[in-house]
Amino acid sequence: MNITGSVAFVTGANRGLGRALAEALLRRGAAKVYAGIRNTDGDTPAGTVPVKIDVTDEELVRIAAARCGDVTLLINNAGVARVEESALDPALIDHARTVFEANFYGMIRTSQAFAPILRTNGGGAIVNILSDATWFARSVLTAYSASKSAAWAFTNALRVDLRKQGTQVLALHVGFMDTDMSGRVDIKKHDPALVATRTFDALEAGDEELLADDQSEIVKRSLSTKQGYYLDPPPIG
Repeated sequence: MNITGSVAFVTGANRGLGRALAEALLRRGAAKVYAGIRNTDGDTPAGTVPVKIDVTDEELVRIAAARCGDVTLLINNAGVARVEESALDPALIDHARTVFEANFYGMIRTSQAFAPILRTNGGGAIVNILSDATWFARSVLTAYSASKSAAWAFTNALRVDLRKQGTQVLALHVGFMDTDMSGRVDIKKHDPALVATRTFDALEAGDEELLADDQSEIVKRSLSTKQGYYLDPPPIG
């Protein structure tokens, strides 16, 4: 997948990693970048085309896809997180419904809406933003971790299906980044701009999975050991 000349649609493009991805696309020569946001009156990166979308709303996803029929690259970045007291938090089920609606079902909605467009436009690519939490769960992020594990499973199935139409599917795994979502977390954080650069390097190299930081590599590598990282993850902070 070549970024130069591509037409990209980035969900959640107004801040954090989504904004960094949109800006990096323009720097690397994308012909057009649609900035998918819930409120089109909000701030979007200069040079992007704002498009109203809420990945939890099937009709808004359908309308956005119909408007953006020239897309060759979909980046599923939009997502939410909720903090629980523990895995036994009475609020967990309500949190899980909210988080899964965006992080899992939202990814399915946008992928299904744009996959036919990508096929028509020659194949293109989809990038799904996942997490190191795909492979482990801290109890305070039980719902979030579960949603990312589910999104990983969907991504793996999607990759197999879309190979038939020549669409590359890249899964991005990364730990905490220096964004609004992790603003109150006292832990090592990564620069979203650097993660964006690594993402597009991997995409242009034809990769199907990217472990964008040391933490993600450590966690995944441990899965085949007797003492997997997921068995006793360290607390945050």
